[in-house]
Amino acid sequence: MDPCPCGGVEYATCCGRWHAGEPAPTAEALMRSRYSAYVLGLETYLLDTWHDSTRPASLGLAAQAPKPTWLGLTVKRHENPTPDTAVVEFVARLRMGGGSAERMHETSRFVREDGRWFYVDGDVS
Repeated sequence: MDPCPCGGVEYATCCGRWHAGEPAPTAEALMRSRYSAYVLGLETYLLDTWHDSTRPASLGLAAQAPKPTWLGLTVKRHENPTPDTAVVEFVARLRMGGGSAERMHETSRFVREDGRWFYVDGDVS
């Protein structure tokens, strides 16, 4: 049993389902699966779940040096202002190279289209 990088008990029954193609049921589940995708280097998944209005052409994860070591995720809040929009605030902890641990605090915006959630953008603080 492999633990899920997002903090879930088992990868296969947590983010692994979304990575395999099942639509994430909530924006929070999508955000957690995107964190896990960063940990696992799943650039295609990250791009596929990024809304086409803000999606970059690539992320360059394979060429990233030094690669971050992801240390954990904490979801602070999840709100749905409307049935098809959501806001998820989270803190991701990481270490770049041999440096000290850092925190990435982001408030992300999501939209649901045709029954699928997509990451739109976020404010990093």
